[in-house]
Amino acid sequence: MNYKHRDVELIKLNNDQYITIACDSCGSIGLKEHDIVKVPYNITGKYTTRVCLMEVLSIGATPIALTINICNELNPTGEEILMGIKNELSEAGLNIPLTISTEKNMKTSMTALGITAIGVLNKNDILINKISTGNFIYSIGIPSIGNEVLENETLIANIGILQKLLKHKSINEIIPVGSSGIKGELDTLRKVQDIEISLADNLNLDTKKSAGPCTVIIAISKTKLNDELTVPIKLIGKIV
Repeated sequence: MNYKHRDVELIKLNNDQYITIACDSCGSIGLKEHDIVKVPYNITGKYTTRVCLMEVLSIGATPIALTINICNELNPTGEEILMGIKNELSEAGLNIPLTISTEKNMKTSMTALGITAIGVLNKNDILINKISTGNFIYSIGIPSIGNEVLENETLIANIGILQKLLKHKSINEIIPVGSSGIKGELDTLRKVQDIEISLADNLNLDTKKSAGPCTVIIAISKTKLNDELTVPIKLIGKIV
């Protein structure tokens, strides 16, 4: 059976494994003339890669390859984007094949990038649809978008934090939060799994704000989590 879970496609490989596919696009973020958010190209590559990897990792899969579509010239834009991609892979402890395409015919005035992450998921490791009544819901990291991502770099979620959560035996589900915000992800969770969520009072957190390139992780746990992570963690609710 093939099916989609949030932003990840699961394709049955055999009786014990699935192929997982997640992708992300990034436009007008770089140093070209018509880019809206001005950041070094390596940052564009790094954070676009992070989104794809977090989506694949969050359901228990192991990334095995990336495809990289750089809609700009190889030098200097493409090479610097690739530096950021390889940096993010290194920080995640991943050494996987990269299939790369760049624009060789046209001059471009806006940075554009598309990345696809391919993974393998063992049936016994699937971290999907395991939540239950009484589970605690945490947000990890500060919702950030655009220039805020760099300004809040020490306050946002990252792959290292996600990998720590995957080792935590009480975790039932991990949800990387992107443009739909915390509220959008929880609304989808309610609908898909037919559950009720009781949010904490006085959250002092903008749950509707876009979290951009997965700057927030929602973690759903059987037990309360200690504040042992390097970024802000907040108990935002409970499944009732």
